[in-house]
Amino acid sequence: MRESDKEQIDVYLETPGGSGEAAEEIAKFLRKKFDEVNFVIAGEAKSAGTILALSGDNIYMCETGSLGPIDAQIKIGRSVVSAHDYKAWVDEKRTEATNNGRLNPFDAIMVAQISPGEIYGVVNSLEFAKDLVKGWLEKYKFKNWTTTQTTHKAVTAEMRKHRAEEVADKLCDHMSWRTHGRSLKMDDLKDLLLIENIDGNQPLANIIYRIKTIIRLIFDTSTDYKLYFWEDFQITKTATVVNANMPTPASFPAPNKQSVVEQAFLNINCPKCGKRHEIPGYFDVDSNKIKQLKLPINNKIQDNDILICDGLGCNFTIDLKPIKNQIETQSKRKITFK
Repeated sequence: MRESDKEQIDVYLETPGGSGEAAEEIAKFLRKKFDEVNFVIAGEAKSAGTILALSGDNIYMCETGSLGPIDAQIKIGRSVVSAHDYKAWVDEKRTEATNNGRLNPFDAIMVAQISPGEIYGVVNSLEFAKDLVKGWLEKYKFKNWTTTQTTHKAVTAEMRKHRAEEVADKLCDHMSWRTHGRSLKMDDLKDLLLIENIDGNQPLANIIYRIKTIIRLIFDTSTDYKLYFWEDFQITKTATVVNANMPTPASFPAPNKQSVVEQAFLNINCPKCGKRHEIPGYFDVDSNKIKQLKLPINNKIQDNDILICDGLGCNFTIDLKPIKNQIETQSKRKITFK
């Protein structure tokens, strides 16, 4: 993109979320490079994805698209919690101690484990997203907002600033949305933001839905995990298998049976906590046969070939389908993990 001479860019954005700091870096690059930045959302653009979308001049969404709350998620001890909830609980205990002169023993023990630095970190995390969104909305998305929609009054700089604060506060208000993973559709945001409905433009909608479907198929059925498409070139990043050793089939005698089952053995490290997972797979047998022969399996694998990491406080989900597809493509044989 650095070499592009275009003044406008349309970004197809789909993400379950991530780092607010990373969203800021991406937004800074796009805003410095292009005069107009638009975001197209046909899937989910949650959390940091929503923060990034709000740096654009325009947001285009399909009925299947969704944004999400932007309240910061922070790690406290072994758990990831809402910064809003954490601060609200601390404020509640502070008020309780002031009014009653004391806390109950359980709350007192909990509060005693909180450091001042931790409290300031929570507050700063909460305000970080607000500050980004307020500044971006006022500077970019609201820059062409000249008259109000209902009364047709002239919009002042102060009105743009007030609306930007209103949107940021609402999206950060965990009490309104109850859960950080909430999907916010166009109807949920119509009183806050002007969002263009792609479904009203059938030719454009067809293109966007094709993009969504193709990307989903690529990521779900191959080991490609990152795609770059730009006019006259494309780059694909492919994992041979991320943090895993590709298995070599080996004969495996079934317990108490005369038959022999060929086994493939995977070692996969969790990308979040680093825990090593051993995953046996079996060629040319189905799940019922595995159960009948009482073959060993990894009990952390769900029925949809999703491995749930049981590392301390982790619960990271690892999709085994791309690995499975790669093994079956290379071996020309069916493999089953569970």
